[in-house]
Amino acid sequence: MGQKKKILIRIGSLRHGGAEKVLVTFLKNLSPEKYEIDLLLNLYSGKYLKDVPSWITIYYLNKGEMITTNRLQDIPQKAYRVIYQAILKEFPKLLYTYILPNKTYDIEFAAIHGMADEILNSPIKSSKKIVWIHNDLSNIPAYTDERLKSFFKFDQILVISEKINRLFLDLATTEAEKKKVVRIYNPIDVHEIKSLAAEKCDIKKAENQPTFVSIGTVFPQKGFDRLLRAHKRLLDEGFPHQVWIVGDGYDFPTIKKLVDDLKVNDTAHLIGFKENPYPYFVLADYYILSSRYEGYPTVLFEAMVLEKPIIATDVSGVREMLNDGELGYIIKNEEEAIYEGMKYFIQHPEIADNYQQIIASKSLPFQLDNAVHSIEKYLN
Repeated sequence: MGQKKKILIRIGSLRHGGAEKVLVTFLKNLSPEKYEIDLLLNLYSGKYLKDVPSWITIYYLNKGEMITTNRLQDIPQKAYRVIYQAILKEFPKLLYTYILPNKTYDIEFAAIHGMADEILNSPIKSSKKIVWIHNDLSNIPAYTDERLKSFFKFDQILVISEKINRLFLDLATTEAEKKKVVRIYNPIDVHEIKSLAAEKCDIKKAENQPTFVSIGTVFPQKGFDRLLRAHKRLLDEGFPHQVWIVGDGYDFPTIKKLVDDLKVNDTAHLIGFKENPYPYFVLADYYILSSRYEGYPTVLFEAMVLEKPIIATDVSGVREMLNDGELGYIIKNEEEAIYEGMKYFIQHPEIADNYQQIIASKSLPFQLDNAVHSIEKYLN
């Protein structure tokens, strides 16, 4: 066997996000016989730390839990982390001298778009530079066309949906730039999902009330505020049902306040972060994606693995994943449509049942091995 490839992978942390989960699934399916991998985290934190294979070396800039509040006692530590990371970003040689001393790499890999500058500014000029883009950046105001074009400084741009693929192909000005853009599938471990889903759920489902579950980090992007207002409106119109939101994040206090303000505490349950969210999929009747924007919402594949009828806003990746509406109900990306979609499933459970039957009869458009190999190809 030839010499092992030396790879540096950078990501913010390994907290409970889709990109983080996908990265760890990918790492678990790589061979230590072929690669020598260093994983550099901005923050040594997160549920997926324990899942990183033992042969991978983890480095970090800061340690401890993410600070999501502005409490007076947290400000010094929060400021220290921000300043420390900013200094290392501005002067990357310090990072490679003190955190990664005497390290050389064949490949430097930004596992999320937010690490792009850090990888491009590496003092190791000979390494192949790769970025993995999980979000539709056209929906983020800070990502102007000029900034998006800077991604062509990478040797390879891995994108996870056809919409993101088209975004970069349209921005490319040469054939060489177009060849840098590669559409890949995120690796998902179907066997693991089904195994975890069989575990007991620690919430009791209300009898004779349809239950909508939504799972994700509690950020404004996820549109949980829209979901809750639609929920309240349906209750006021005499449609009893429940909403479960599984996850946490910096916007959790805002969403909790909205639940209180809307007086829906008995019907909208903020379950918080769960190590294993899959039993909630199983117990709920429907999965709802209320996001304002996404890259390729892997959670929909997880819902399909567990044969849940789906309502999803028409964000990046959704039409592709739901086969233009064959495998789930696609709605406009607006609050009114979330309300109408939920009402439609409540009034017509047979429609939801039909989606469930179609999902059960289909094979999902990816295999774990194929997805891993499609990414691994660019590491060689």
